[in-house]
Amino acid sequence: MTVTLEVAEGVGTLRLDRPPMNALDIATQDRLKELAEEATHRDDVRAVVIYGGERVFAAGADIKEMQNMDHPAMVRRSRGLQDAFTAVARIPKPVVAAVTGYALGGGCELALCADYRIAADNAKLGQPEILLGLIPGAGGTQRLPRLIGPSKAKDLIFTGRQVKADEALAIGLVDRVVPAAEVYEQAHAWAARLAQGPALALRAAKESVDTGLEADIDTGLAVERNWFAGLFATEDRERGMRSFVEEGPGKAKFV
Repeated sequence: MTVTLEVAEGVGTLRLDRPPMNALDIATQDRLKELAEEATHRDDVRAVVIYGGERVFAAGADIKEMQNMDHPAMVRRSRGLQDAFTAVARIPKPVVAAVTGYALGGGCELALCADYRIAADNAKLGQPEILLGLIPGAGGTQRLPRLIGPSKAKDLIFTGRQVKADEALAIGLVDRVVPAAEVYEQAHAWAARLAQGPALALRAAKESVDTGLEADIDTGLAVERNWFAGLFATEDRERGMRSFVEEGPGKAKFV
């Protein structure tokens, strides 16, 4: 399998495994979508790590495969490409990308689908599609400017240049840079901590933020208001408030 889902202690690891560079061909895209949807629905998956292995995250789409596709073929395929990445972005649980080596093109776009990105100090990220006479097609023109702002996103998309980990951190493309040997360990630790949290409240927080970024503020506030009030019907809310009153903050055990 080119993508696997392994679950331990509430954390599901979506592992890309298509040596040598984890090129995202159609079969890999479809498998990614399938497993992202599985992670969405599995109760034993409380948080997710996206990982490409110790050497490379994903070096982009399979160019040899795409070279043989004409316009009608890509019209038919482009929705499937985007749907695979959207399935990852819409996992209603905390998702962290553990980025090692190259995360280029579709690899960078996959990292953008996570809620948080931890990169190796040797990582390189970018959207080089312009160098092929193309533009990003798996969400890069939409998710990248929402993350780092339009001018910085245009710089990366227009030039196709790669950014090293330190610059990626400076512009907000990644959230933490660590030694390469520690990337997965730290990403798993981030996910494992959140896997112990209140699952429905985390889902509410993610949906409120993501919806608000794509809507006007009144719509965003309405989503927040509805989720906030709705959480008062949950056992986790009762546990959290009771623990706060009786024991102090940060000691609640959620179900």
